[in-house]
Amino acid sequence: MAKVYLTGAGPGDMELLTVKALRVIEEADVIIYDRLANPDILEKAKSGCEFVYVGKEDGRHIMPQDDINETIYQSALKHETVVRLKGGDPFVFGRGGEEAAYLQERGIKYEIIPGITSAISVPAYAGIPVTHRGVAVSFRVVTAHESPNKKESQIPWENYKTDDTIVFLMGLHNLAKISKKLIEIGKPSDCPCAVIAKGTTKDQIVVVGTLADIVAKAVDVPTPALIVVGQVVALREQLQWFEA
Repeated sequence: MAKVYLTGAGPGDMELLTVKALRVIEEADVIIYDRLANPDILEKAKSGCEFVYVGKEDGRHIMPQDDINETIYQSALKHETVVRLKGGDPFVFGRGGEEAAYLQERGIKYEIIPGITSAISVPAYAGIPVTHRGVAVSFRVVTAHESPNKKESQIPWENYKTDDTIVFLMGLHNLAKISKKLIEIGKPSDCPCAVIAKGTTKDQIVVVGTLADIVAKAVDVPTPALIVVGQVVALREQLQWFEA
């Protein structure tokens, strides 16, 4: 009987792929993959494996989510082992829950294979621990991927006033809004902030500043990128190891 594996590909570094994820990739009859999954992973697939690209970029979707759900379902009707490969973790802003529900409603067996989320691993590769004794006892992960055409933000900014560490995923195009909003709710303008692009890969870029100046400093940073806000960012000066 067919089975779909909703699989996290990790943050980019091939060696951060889990053993279980690698096993199902090697066994897959078809791999349905995202833009943020390291393309080198596909080289681990067996001969004859079918590849279906369903990547999404700002303003351009190869395939709407509803069609992705149907593609996964139809693939399960034709193949025994289907891998839905997603950057990071399938349940951290990866729409994995929606895809699982779609399969559940149609009687398709599935399994979730968690991946190492970029929310923790990318800051770690930049020498920024999201928690640190005496500095931060908690962290919040937020999707900042909101359309500029949206009339009202769904982000509850006031809730973030007392957060130790905030990690914004997919929010580079909203960096100016993020820094402005955080200052408005009471975060100090000199609060440390980092923007990390292409994290955990050899092309990793880290820009460090404050809420007041990070927009100007990060103007040339490419996507994909995430944003870290909090005093833990200052630890990078001591803990940066990957670039070295």
